[in-house]
Amino acid sequence: MSFSITRHAKSRFLCRLLAGFILLAIIFTTITYSYFQAQVQAQTQINIVASTAPDISAPSAILMEASTGIVIYEKEADVKLRPASITKIMTLILIFDALAEGKIALDEKVTVSEYAASMGGSQVFLEPGEVQTVETMIKCIAVASANDACVAMAEHIWGSEATFVEKMNERAAGLGMLNTHFVNCCGLDTDGHMTTARDVAYMSRELINKYPEIHNYSTIWMDTIIHSTRRGDSEFGLTNTNKLLKQYEWATGLKTGSTSLAKFCLSATANKNGIELIAVVMQAPDGKQRVADCISLLNYGYGIVSMYEDKTPPELSPIAIKGGVKDTVQCGYKNTFSYLFMNSYDVNGITCHLEILANIEAPVSAGDSLGMLVYEYNGTPIGSVDIIALEDIEKADYGDYLRNMMQDFF
Repeated sequence: MSFSITRHAKSRFLCRLLAGFILLAIIFTTITYSYFQAQVQAQTQINIVASTAPDISAPSAILMEASTGIVIYEKEADVKLRPASITKIMTLILIFDALAEGKIALDEKVTVSEYAASMGGSQVFLEPGEVQTVETMIKCIAVASANDACVAMAEHIWGSEATFVEKMNERAAGLGMLNTHFVNCCGLDTDGHMTTARDVAYMSRELINKYPEIHNYSTIWMDTIIHSTRRGDSEFGLTNTNKLLKQYEWATGLKTGSTSLAKFCLSATANKNGIELIAVVMQAPDGKQRVADCISLLNYGYGIVSMYEDKTPPELSPIAIKGGVKDTVQCGYKNTFSYLFMNSYDVNGITCHLEILANIEAPVSAGDSLGMLVYEYNGTPIGSVDIIALEDIEKADYGDYLRNMMQDFF
């Protein structure tokens, strides 16, 4: 009898053990399926995100926000390539530098040399001895990509193209264009004349930020100049080489380039709702594709970038100072705060607070920093604006102290 009970108990134990194994198998299968399903969903989400990136056919490209220099997208942006006529962005920087320094003036006359007139490639057919104004030359360079006008300006400003190119390379080094070397001022294919998409973005940013008046020229679609030569006056039409101006609503420039070796390049600038972007494409297969690539880049940028600007910062009260002819100094903000968000943001998450320097002592000069207005987003610092003095406050002398004592007494 006892034997029968033991056998029965063993049978029940085995049944329960088998049931347990089956249950564990079911649980394991369920977990495994859920895990792989989650992995598939995660992969699908990654693919969806990846599919939103711009479709760029050119081998090298970059997208940069102009005010901050933040890179939004890049593709082989540090590969050295031939720049063709986007070289002229640096040429224009040097021209505007000379204007800013008073070295030249817009209405100044420029005489074309035989060497300048001999330039091949893109040109406006300037003749030796022909005279044009600096502004006309800028227009020829920015609109029609004129090689002859570039060399004429280089000689006019620095005496020779060779010296001008030395200054171009010095300026490039100052902008951190580490992978750039210029050999000429117009972009004709020459051994050693190389740059990168990133460096082109750097010099484009310098041009449009320091000399925004370039847009007065880079947005011209069609215009005319007058050739005045020994044969008399003749009209010559200019048509912008940048077809993006007619295909993208917010386009503001900047410069095209193309040669047989460089293929098709474009540094495109656009401004939408106060956000200025720079899209650079190099070695695109044809002119249409360089425009299409830049449109893809710009649309991508404007789809994810948001700019916050605080137009109504807290009002400032006069700040106390010690040892001055006055006890307080009038103050203000050095500039308006703005911040580039790389996606949507909640304005309610943005806060700011004042940080005033302690124990400020006279003398104080207008423009001196007195503190900061610090901004945070969800508790994380995102930037600040300097608080500056708006007036000069001299250091008090014994006579000032005596006068103050007498005023207090009476």
